[in-house]
Amino acid sequence: MRIVLTGATGYIGSSVLTALLARGHDVIAPVRSEASAATASAAGAIAVVGDITDADWFTPLLRDADAAIHLAASNAGDGPQFDGAVADAAIAAFAGTGKPYVHTGGLWIHGPSDDLTEDTPFNPPALVAWREGVESRLEAADLALSIVEPGIVYGRGGGIPASFPEAPKDAEGRLTVVGDGTQHWATVHVDDIADLYALIVDGPAPAGRVLGLSGQNPTVTEIGEAFAGGPVVPEGVDASRARLGAAFADALLLDQQGYGAKARSLGWAPSRASLIDDIRTGSYARS
Repeated sequence: MRIVLTGATGYIGSSVLTALLARGHDVIAPVRSEASAATASAAGAIAVVGDITDADWFTPLLRDADAAIHLAASNAGDGPQFDGAVADAAIAAFAGTGKPYVHTGGLWIHGPSDDLTEDTPFNPPALVAWREGVESRLEAADLALSIVEPGIVYGRGGGIPASFPEAPKDAEGRLTVVGDGTQHWATVHVDDIADLYALIVDGPAPAGRVLGLSGQNPTVTEIGEAFAGGPVVPEGVDASRARLGAAFADALLLDQQGYGAKARSLGWAPSRASLIDDIRTGSYARS
């Protein structure tokens, strides 16, 4: 298939690109700059320079493809407008065609839960409350739609866990962790989640909403201890909100656990090391 992949040079997208190429697909990578085009081309994609929020440019690119995966994210704080523009283009290009469209959602939309599934009601923190509007518009359209919700993505030294060593230390030199440290994070390795995207876009039918979770749900304290190689101390909710901004901190403070049974029923078999083992074996810079 000819698959349009947004975000192909990003952290998750670069792994998805590798997984798609390994399955024999031709991958069209829309990028914003010539530098990114060079990176995508070197990785094996067919790079095209343009703005995916420009409907006049992006919609025809989608129409010429057999499928699309949306992984790009805006760093400008305009998530609703950015994802909304991509969703509108996907609807214009793919509605009624039966072509697979795979959209990226996020686990945080469900809020705190010790047994996350695709049916867990939405209870999002402010940071991601906008996602429901975009996704409901996609779900109402005549699309062959799948929405992948990755957990906290780690591996290859990247993702949110890479920020742990940058946290402040207390007077005794101990690393601090976000909030009280007791919250669980539902995690997934970047290469495992890439395999899930590739599996879903290749699937015989749209998958609907799918949680991509390894089944490993360490606490923030456990993650911090792996980085520190010893005891850590809680930073406290107020201090975390002051340091990180209330919106981002409130998302990191969510206590979420899940297994990802639906993804496994589709044939997905996550196999990479757990986040804790990945840290301990040297994939990340240590505190």
